[in-house]
Amino acid sequence: MAEPEQGLNGQWDERSSYAGRWVACLGGRIVGQGGTPQQALRAAQASRFKETPQITFVDTIPPFEIHPILERIASLLPQDQAIYVVGGAVRDALLRRPVQELDFTLPEGAIRTARKIADSLEGAFYVLDKDRDYGRVILFQPEGNRLVLDFAAFQGDNLEEDLEGRDFTINAMAVDVHHLQELLDPLGGGADLYSKHLRACTPEAFTADPVRVLRGIRFAISLGFTAHAETKERMRAAVDLLPEVSAERIRDELFHLLESDQPAAAMRALDYLHAMPYVLPELPSMKGVEQSPPHNSDVWEHSLDVSKKLHDVLSVLLPAYNPENYANLHLGVISHRLGRYREQIDSHLKTHLNQDRSIRGLLFLAALYHDVGKPDTSQLDQDGRIHFYGHEEIGSELALERGSDLQLSNPEIDRLRTIVLNHMRPIWLAQKGNHPSRRAIYRYFRDTGPAGVDICWLSLADTLATFGPTLPADTWAHQVEVIRMLLEAYWENKDEIVSPPALINGNDLIGELGLKPGPIIGQLLADIQEAQATGLVGNRRQALELASELLNQAQSDLESD
Repeated sequence: MAEPEQGLNGQWDERSSYAGRWVACLGGRIVGQGGTPQQALRAAQASRFKETPQITFVDTIPPFEIHPILERIASLLPQDQAIYVVGGAVRDALLRRPVQELDFTLPEGAIRTARKIADSLEGAFYVLDKDRDYGRVILFQPEGNRLVLDFAAFQGDNLEEDLEGRDFTINAMAVDVHHLQELLDPLGGGADLYSKHLRACTPEAFTADPVRVLRGIRFAISLGFTAHAETKERMRAAVDLLPEVSAERIRDELFHLLESDQPAAAMRALDYLHAMPYVLPELPSMKGVEQSPPHNSDVWEHSLDVSKKLHDVLSVLLPAYNPENYANLHLGVISHRLGRYREQIDSHLKTHLNQDRSIRGLLFLAALYHDVGKPDTSQLDQDGRIHFYGHEEIGSELALERGSDLQLSNPEIDRLRTIVLNHMRPIWLAQKGNHPSRRAIYRYFRDTGPAGVDICWLSLADTLATFGPTLPADTWAHQVEVIRMLLEAYWENKDEIVSPPALINGNDLIGELGLKPGPIIGQLLADIQEAQATGLVGNRRQALELASELLNQAQSDLESD
């Protein structure tokens, strides 16, 4: 066993074992310790009540860094103004993870302070809650990212009461912006952090705010932590209170779970805690709904497996892909055939239909709902095979309702519904055996738009989950090739196949063919664009000739009727 390191005075340095804690010293000896100066003092006075110890902080090794902006903020405020950075930023700094946003708490004047910071740093300022003294500053970084700074007054009489009112001990640590290397940790969050334990701050943490049940799942999944047994039971006991939480807050926590590295595990945790009926109530009905081969699981397990496979598919197609992490033949085929589109895929997934939520999260929600219509459409034929005719239509309507209830934006709801409604289209194209024609590709994107790209990934994950290890190599290779052709058309031949530029417009049809305004105009223009996509029409004259032929054919059909 290695001996402890000696200090300069030749004595064993017992302080090293208290890194990140406050210690009380008398005569060179530690007589008390705690997460705050007050706790260290109280611990010392319990045995040495007549003496006054020296209270110091034992630095972490190496020093932790929260964010460079804190030094600028500290320089803008008086040295005697108490203001603390709290919560996730402190937690992530201790874990050596990048800090994405900063929360501050102070005794009073939070909105006033936020406005001063915004003015000084040329940021955007918002009042979030005037009654609770809660303001926000958004700083726009040179690389294009946003840095969000939230300022709130103490929830309680002092900092310690404020921290006790938070969700988990790992989020109940603070640092004074004027003393960035002195951690304030009254609830032992640092110890929980390093032991990878998730522990509620108080027994009332979840009844005070039931959405913390979902937040607890998020932290456990994203950090790889294990919930303390008592905390886990209190989470489960509080799920019945989730209806008291606004749909917007449920949605925001749900999307954190969907955007995590383990969305399927997050859904299993929701189910384990009996929270699913309050978050995604349509999903439990999929349990026990059997499927015929090549499926080897019920609809519920299949949908979770699709989510897992979708994560794998996207992982091998992103710029940071490491082949050593995915030694899988099927994923290797995807990487080889579709890897040329890594940059486009990355850009597509980072697109926001809403600034607070990503396409990626919406895609995983669609993966969970892609077969949600199966319980209502299950049929057994005379040969004993199970069919789900029309489950896409039923599922798309259920997805629409869920999107509305979650208060998603209209573009998000439309994207979600489109993905679920058309999730079988690439598989059907592959099942035909041949390569899809230009007409088929055009019609695919005509009906799906940008969602057609998302459906490509979902269809690959769906096939992987359906067949599992029994997936034939030639079946898989052909489907991947179909997906490649769809993506090639969308990203390389968009003007030729997906959305050819208009050669004529409605006024041309009215002027050249003597038509009157009406539905026939739109139908003719749609037919002409499809003819462009298939290569039958290439200029204005050909477009007008086709329009004339279509009109004559329509007139002939009417006369024959």
